[in-house]
Amino acid sequence: MNKMTFLHKYKLGILGLVVGGVLGYAYYYFIGCNTGSCAITSKPLNSTAYGMVMGYLMFSVFQKSKIKENV
Repeated sequence: MNKMTFLHKYKLGILGLVVGGVLGYAYYYFIGCNTGSCAITSKPLNSTAYGMVMGYLMFSVFQKSKIKENV
């Protein structure tokens, strides 16, 4: 599988990772947690990773899957 085929096949998932990562970091930067006791928003890496996971899950819902039927 070459690079373009991979990117074309998983374009919505990759887009979800990027958008989720940006929004996760933006949440840390603008809202965040001042006390440091929040598990997700206390560090930028945690909120960015959480945003990437949520973005991938949200965008992959709209990805078409090929179902093979044995008829």
